Amino acid sequence: MRAEKPGPVAVPEEWTPDPEAASRTRIAAFVRWLDARGLGDFADYEALWRWSVTELEEFWQAIADFYDVRFHERAGRVLADDAMPGAVWFPGATLNYAEQALRHTGERTAIVAVSEGGHRHEVTRDELRDRVASLAHWLRTEGIGPGDRVVGYLPNITATVVAFLATAAVGAVWSACSQEYSPDGAADRLGQLEPTVLFVADGYRYAGREHDRSAHNDQLRRLLPSVRTTVWVPHIGGTQPPGTVHFDTLTRGDHALETTPVRFGHPLWVLYSSGTTGRPKGIVHGHGGVTLEHLKFLGLHADLDAASRFSWYTSTSWMMWNIQVSGLLLGATIVLYDGSPSWPHPGALWQLAADERLTFLGTSPAYLTAAHKDGTSPGTAYDLKLTGLGSTGSPLPSGTAQWLHETLPATWLAAASGGTDIVSGFAGGVPTLPSRPGEMQARTLGVALEAWDEHGQPVTDEVGELVVTRPMPSMPLYFWNDPGQVRYRDAYFSTYPGVWRHGDWVTVTTRGGVVVHGRSDATMNRYGVRMGSAEIYEVVDQVEDIADALVVGVEEPDGGYWMPLFVVLTPGHDLTPDLVARLRDRIRTEVSPRHVPDDVIAVPSLPHTMTGKRLEVPVKRILQGAPPSSVANPAALVSADALTQFVRIAADRMAGRPDAGHAERRAEAG
Repeated sequence: MRAEKPGPVAVPEEWTPDPEAASRTRIAAFVRWLDARGLGDFADYEALWRWSVTELEEFWQAIADFYDVRFHERAGRVLADDAMPGAVWFPGATLNYAEQALRHTGERTAIVAVSEGGHRHEVTRDELRDRVASLAHWLRTEGIGPGDRVVGYLPNITATVVAFLATAAVGAVWSACSQEYSPDGAADRLGQLEPTVLFVADGYRYAGREHDRSAHNDQLRRLLPSVRTTVWVPHIGGTQPPGTVHFDTLTRGDHALETTPVRFGHPLWVLYSSGTTGRPKGIVHGHGGVTLEHLKFLGLHADLDAASRFSWYTSTSWMMWNIQVSGLLLGATIVLYDGSPSWPHPGALWQLAADERLTFLGTSPAYLTAAHKDGTSPGTAYDLKLTGLGSTGSPLPSGTAQWLHETLPATWLAAASGGTDIVSGFAGGVPTLPSRPGEMQARTLGVALEAWDEHGQPVTDEVGELVVTRPMPSMPLYFWNDPGQVRYRDAYFSTYPGVWRHGDWVTVTTRGGVVVHGRSDATMNRYGVRMGSAEIYEVVDQVEDIADALVVGVEEPDGGYWMPLFVVLTPGHDLTPDLVARLRDRIRTEVSPRHVPDDVIAVPSLPHTMTGKRLEVPVKRILQGAPPSSVANPAALVSADALTQFVRIAADRMAGRPDAGHAERRAEAG
């Protein structure tokens, strides 16, 4: 059995950085800094990357020194044990993430918070520091300290950042959930931690509406019996409920910032897996690992510094919120947005970038693909100052990437792939390298990423399993409530003991780029040839008639193999024979003749997690006869109805009522 390479497509043009601009990047400054200290003379990025994954101790110490990380106690060495899991980083060292994030002082703007309807306010570095200091003081008076848990049911607003930083300052553990989640969905996550303090906002704004969350807040408070104090955050003009403390009261006062030094591996926050089956896994990251990884990722790979204006469209439930906040580590101005990226018009996010003079904007491939289909050129329609454009969450179609190069020729496209698991990227942007559509520029520094074949051997220019062969400081400390690290080991190390297996199909190219083909647990294995779903989405997503798509390969009890493509049509379009033929022809010629779908089936909606991931595996299992309750947690989904519709589709198929023309299309696909 072998993996199939992407099908024949036209070779797109690459974007090349201006040499003078490349010399001014932070990664170029880092290379000069290394050279001045005799740590290496690196001819190109590949040499720098190879040193970073070979000499882990030298590299991570260099990151700490280059960014002047403020340790209270310094470690005797960088990596005392390189086992995975269980690597021991900077033993004996103490520091505090909040101290690093708040070290930049003065009247420069730290946070701009924008919300739908023209709501906007700014907070200076000194104002942010003062608010965090006052809230941290109050937390200490409540007896909150190292190891205690503080949680938030909050939108992407300034108060959420203040609450997180104050929690980190006292050494407590932070976790948050956006208010799009139901109270049950939020409690599935936050309740695992048995928190002592809960922050809730009165609501959020999205798509032209103010969503009051008063009733949800009351229900969540009942579902979290461990909470002693609830802090109420005003945002949309609601009324403070009884039995709560007003956020504004707690953030006023004259208190000096006091941060508690904690060990390098002390828990900073708990993030969650998508939680599509059972309770979401609580993934614990530490102060030191996050500080170093985000300084590296944002400083060197996103090229942020104190002059940057940085925003990533996100919610507080997605790890990109945490990365966005870490822009403060570099002294950048971070721009928070509470609202829809497409309201009141499809270009709302581009307008935000223009209005706020953003230098780096991050968003999703879905938004960029929709902008491509919309036909409006952001480069001419908006007065953009962007030097960098980030994309993550799923593979970015090469056609959309090429369009972005053409419409934003002065903007570097930094597509990235990573995960909540490491709260960062495995592969991503490098501002000194060419950017090629359909491919991430490089493996990020310090990430020993390889593609492995079925024999566990590294391969180049071939599809393989994404593995990481050496530890990273931002790998999880552990999973919450996981005695003996059973779930943690099973999640990443059960296939290759001592080697991290992430669950993605990737290709590492000869030139050092990385192509992500989709989840390996959702691979379509047809006629012994494996194919990731990303190649199919790349061509289907470019079709104007299609708003959303999902493809799966279903092994059937009789030994057959059914490969349906489910599509959501854009308004005003129908699933005509001509459209089906166009879709199948594009997949045949641009991806693979072996992976032409047996059926193209129109559905009203498709299931996604709250962070936008397609639910390929749960759909496949339902089509194989599993009940929805056994494959997905409804609280983790945008719409549970989008998943239950596949029960009817499975029943129709079992009853011999497949889509018309199925047999002929299957024969042609073979």
